[in-house]
Amino acid sequence: VTSMFDNFRFIILAIGLLCLTSLACNYSIINFTFICMTQDENDVIDTGNGTIRQRFAYSQTEKSALHWAVAIGTITGTFPVNWAYVRWGARVPFFLAGVLSAVATAFSPLAAHFSLSTFIFLRFLQGVAYSADFAAVGVIVVRWSPLGQTAIFISFLTTFSSIASMVTNPVSGAFCTSTLGWRWAYYTFSAFTLIIFSIWLALYHDDPQKHRAVSSRELDRIQEGKTQAHIDRNRFVPYKAICTSPVIVVVWLNAFTELVGYIIMLTYGPTYLYKVLGYSIKETSYLSTIGAAMHFALKMSSGFLSDLLSFISENNKMMFFNTLAVGVSGILCALIGFMPSAYLALLMMTISSSLSGLNVGGFYKCATLHSRQYAHFVLAMVQFSKCVALVVGPLTVAVFASDEKDPSGWVIVFLFNGILMMIANVLFYFTATGDAAEFTEIAKDAKREKTESGIRLKE
Repeated sequence: VTSMFDNFRFIILAIGLLCLTSLACNYSIINFTFICMTQDENDVIDTGNGTIRQRFAYSQTEKSALHWAVAIGTITGTFPVNWAYVRWGARVPFFLAGVLSAVATAFSPLAAHFSLSTFIFLRFLQGVAYSADFAAVGVIVVRWSPLGQTAIFISFLTTFSSIASMVTNPVSGAFCTSTLGWRWAYYTFSAFTLIIFSIWLALYHDDPQKHRAVSSRELDRIQEGKTQAHIDRNRFVPYKAICTSPVIVVVWLNAFTELVGYIIMLTYGPTYLYKVLGYSIKETSYLSTIGAAMHFALKMSSGFLSDLLSFISENNKMMFFNTLAVGVSGILCALIGFMPSAYLALLMMTISSSLSGLNVGGFYKCATLHSRQYAHFVLAMVQFSKCVALVVGPLTVAVFASDEKDPSGWVIVFLFNGILMMIANVLFYFTATGDAAEFTEIAKDAKREKTESGIRLKE
């Protein structure tokens, strides 16, 4: 008889996903509220030269600064957060990240009213909190996922960006057009964050074998096929060996280029639809979520397919999924600016951002299977590449599309990123492997050497 305690890993999976999503929602609310913050024509400030302007009528440079603040905060937090996960596990550090994100989100409307620099500082704090996301993905997968369900766990846990987009745009749009106003989008998401992270603190544990809600049958399933080095939660990480692995380096390159593309679609998609393609605010709020919804659906299906299609080799499966997620997605991204109609441009954007959801069966699975117990660090570095992507994406827009209404600048933005994605995908063909790396045995050897050294000292 199967009980809840035989499937407790899925409860952890669900709570983890909601926590990850809440952090992503908190930093991405601004993507849509940029549009409606300027609707209050009575909220103005004196520029100091005898003229006034709407308080939230930010220039493209100021908008980029608000996006870069998150990127800089994420870069700043990535390595300390990863160290904290290695040192103390994910339970308390991830909870503290959630509290920080909730507080920064709740005070964002007040900070925006007070001054741009204060708003930028809170965006920086949101970035620090957001840096906890990908390392948390790695820890949950390493600790709670059976090897045979690796792609399924990754597919669920990495859908948080697309879910955040599906949730924040319509919810923010609803508040924008209601009597409550855009500020209540921030208050609502902040409250949800505090609630879900409190549940995380109450239920999560880094070691399934020490969790009272995990049955012996459940534990056997989670640990099946794993080495003792994989099961043991030690603090040793072979950083040099990981960072010099060609497989991991190419994985990070694919992650970086795919993330730049997706961030551009996610962050600037609403702006492009509204100011270049000419859709209304209401149409934009829903059309901008289609790609995210399809991204979510494809990500989920690719996780199940990748784990269930046992008659195809892992290498072939990874190359197939990566080709669609990075290669074909890159081609479509490059074509967006050349489309002769708004409908075709929207179609290219939607399909490109949708296909990137197949990355679970590509570079994500390659990273996890190859690095095994050190997947938390490898995926944390994917987060670091996302930090860089959060800088590169807005930077390319600021440089080439400073005039948001000029289609020619957006052509360069989409073409540049599409080409990089295609190059990264080609390199993946030469390195992709599902075999465990040699460095996954380093912890075992180090432990043995330490033991033997202790014996020699006693002798």
